[in-house]
Amino acid sequence: MWPGRMERALAMLVLVLAAGCAGTPVVTADAAAALLRDDRFRTDAVPSAELQPQRIFDLTPAMRAYAEQHVMASSQGRDVQQRLLEALYTRSDLQLRYDAEHTRTAAQAFEARAGNCMSLVVMTAAFAKHLGLNVRFQNVRVNPTFGRNGDLTFAYGHVNLSIGRHVPASSQLLGQPGNHWLTIDFLPRQDLRGQRFDVIEESTLVSMFMNNMAAEALARGQLDAAYAWARAALQQDRNLGIAYNTLGVIYQRRGLLDDAEQVMRFALGLEPDNVAVLGNLAPLLVQRGRVDEAQAVQRRLARLQPDPPFAFLMRGQQAMREGNYRAARDWIERELERDPDNPEFHYWLALAHIGLGSHDAARREMALAFDHSRTSDDQNRYAAKLRQLKAAAVQ
Repeated sequence: MWPGRMERALAMLVLVLAAGCAGTPVVTADAAAALLRDDRFRTDAVPSAELQPQRIFDLTPAMRAYAEQHVMASSQGRDVQQRLLEALYTRSDLQLRYDAEHTRTAAQAFEARAGNCMSLVVMTAAFAKHLGLNVRFQNVRVNPTFGRNGDLTFAYGHVNLSIGRHVPASSQLLGQPGNHWLTIDFLPRQDLRGQRFDVIEESTLVSMFMNNMAAEALARGQLDAAYAWARAALQQDRNLGIAYNTLGVIYQRRGLLDDAEQVMRFALGLEPDNVAVLGNLAPLLVQRGRVDEAQAVQRRLARLQPDPPFAFLMRGQQAMREGNYRAARDWIERELERDPDNPEFHYWLALAHIGLGSHDAARREMALAFDHSRTSDDQNRYAAKLRQLKAAAVQ
């Protein structure tokens, strides 16, 4: 129905956004607190009111009015879950659009008529709670997809929610008939039936939301704000391994290398095979002059992830620089096999086709880059490139 993603960053610095991990060891409050460095960051970088968990779900008067007018006033004998789904996502009233650029609260997503996967989940949950429905959040087991922002690589996983009266058992199959829950998902290309998931607590979802905010602040270079959000994420769920990974990257950017390594190794204690953390630790060790240790981490990472994200794309880009557009096309097509909805891959494949003189194929790939764009800026960029290709075709 709607495109949805979860975010993580990987490359010289690896961040993970909105992804959960089942079976993580329990972290004590003292152990989590010992990793914080409040004295090295501004405590007022994010207003304390913004860090309150309930603020994520707060409804505005306009949202309450919408619920009354478009859900409660249009019963027509249907259950409230179905009416809510239609009011938010089936009808054209809201005209919501997917936008991965920012993670928004429920109120912000409603006002902007836009949001990423996490934003749409919290907005739907806020309406459901207002209408007296039960809400359960799910971390769906999908292979992550990837995007980049500067020297950060973002990996996108997926969360969704169910509204109703019956709690599905953890790790059962989604989409099976016979219960009273309605699962609302924002991935249009995937059939819910057969997808595995883990039910997560609301506090874990809130922690994921805050970790998203930390990663987005980090991508903007706002380290104090990033720390405030990462700290708040760990206060909500100190067992969320991805939040420690984000915290370690923040410390590395602030120059707190001892602390960065301590936190990354702590995260690996929770999830020993976490490729995001390993991908951050290796360059950190190089930065600290411990090349032999870094190489050992890199070898371990290579065993876990022989072809890291963007590896085929980078080989394709190198082939382009060498003027070998046929090889470039082949490498980028391999990248698209792993992630067919990535707009950057379609963009580069379009450039490879231009180099080969295949202008129809180039226009087709540029159109796909536009269709799969995750932000308004990307849409504008790819739209401009597509117009140029179309204009060239009529000359």
